[in-house]
Amino acid sequence: MRPDILVLGLGPAGLDRLPATAMEVLADPDVAVVVRTLHHPAAAELAERREITSCDDLYQTSPGFDALYGAIAVRVVSLAAEQPVVYAVPGSAMVGERSVPLVLAEAEAAGQRVEVRPGESFLDLVWMATRCDPIARGAQVLDGRALPDPLQLHLPTVVTQIDRPEVLADVVAVLGRVLPDETPVTVLDRLGVPDQMVETVPLHDLARHPAGPRTSLFLDPPPNGWYGLVTTNRRLRAECPWDREQTHHTLVTHLIEEAFETVEALGALPDTAPAGVDDPVVYAAVEEELGDLLLQTVFHATLADEAGMFGVEEVAEGIRRKLVRRHPHVFGDAAAHDAEAVLARWETLKAEEKQRESLMDGIPRAMPALSRAEKLQSRAATVGFDRTDRADVLAKLGEEIDQLAAALDDPERGGDELGDVLFTVVHLARHLSVDPELAFRRANDRFETRFRRVEELAAAQGADPSALSLDQLDKLWDRARNQPN
Repeated sequence: MRPDILVLGLGPAGLDRLPATAMEVLADPDVAVVVRTLHHPAAAELAERREITSCDDLYQTSPGFDALYGAIAVRVVSLAAEQPVVYAVPGSAMVGERSVPLVLAEAEAAGQRVEVRPGESFLDLVWMATRCDPIARGAQVLDGRALPDPLQLHLPTVVTQIDRPEVLADVVAVLGRVLPDETPVTVLDRLGVPDQMVETVPLHDLARHPAGPRTSLFLDPPPNGWYGLVTTNRRLRAECPWDREQTHHTLVTHLIEEAFETVEALGALPDTAPAGVDDPVVYAAVEEELGDLLLQTVFHATLADEAGMFGVEEVAEGIRRKLVRRHPHVFGDAAAHDAEAVLARWETLKAEEKQRESLMDGIPRAMPALSRAEKLQSRAATVGFDRTDRADVLAKLGEEIDQLAAALDDPERGGDELGDVLFTVVHLARHLSVDPELAFRRANDRFETRFRRVEELAAAQGADPSALSLDQLDKLWDRARNQPN
């Protein structure tokens, strides 16, 4: 029984590559032939032999690819209501042909019978031209107009749909973020015809090549990005004497150091970052320090993998699942109208997961004191244990300072009262939406900068700061403070 619609793959080149059965169908005068585009050798040759309907006009009138492919499906199904239709597409019918699934769905809704004959894919010619076995080594095929983000180039990769110069330029820019400029890339164009092009060039020269409807790229990249970091760390663990000696405990100091260096780099950013920052130099230090910190995570996961416990992929998947569980307002049907509601639900879900008896459980004592104070107060605030406005906090701070003043002659009590003052200062920072740790770090930085200026001003007067009186140093300090940072 003849189908209402036969979807037929035209292969990667001319009609001479099609089997006899396909040619018989295309030559049948009792069927209407619709081609997605005439910009294909087989379709152009077929148009010289018989009357066909092209969908090229829809490319000009459709606002985007989704609308275009939908319009093609409607055209094919509408013609099939009058007579049998062969819908002929470049390559193989189900490889990179977004219009075909839409034709199938549209035809099913119309009660039409559809048959699909795949045809030869351009990928068959890619594997031949590059001598790549996609089964032996694995491979991935990407759409150059919609590259995935994040992009993982850990396998031999074909980038297709490089149909315009601007698409090629975008692809080169994305590849250049993780691959060296000299990475070899094979340009493949017009595969299957006598004048086909197969040329390997370095990545930095790639943008100079022309791009057209049948242009693709092939690359077998060196280790890079996330996958490259993991594999490089494993190799160092196996071959580097220093890396071989490391344990979880010997790496702890490096983890702490890298964390603090990351905090320092982040602290150098403007308060509005990422908003209002368009200079990549500002972020250069952040990028480097985040990389150093990420290495610590990967290294510890590598050690755990050696013990047969877990690998870095389980770490990533574990935190992904946690994020989904703790954001039901995003991944479920819960509602959260502001950041405070999100934090309150987060702590509730966290307490349920970890079966905590107290909100205070799970806050590490090893945290920096200011950060731990902020964390303790924020946990308590989730159940309403918090002052309502800044004025109340300032009043409380005044009380604590008075109590400190009354305890100055008692070292033990004075230390406790000073701690209460600092704890209340953290409370005030929360109400000002200021990170107390960062604020204190910046205060330290300002003091350091200004005291260095005091030393410079003293030296300019031929004086040693240690020989100056406090009054003289105060005057130099006022001058240093009034200078721009």
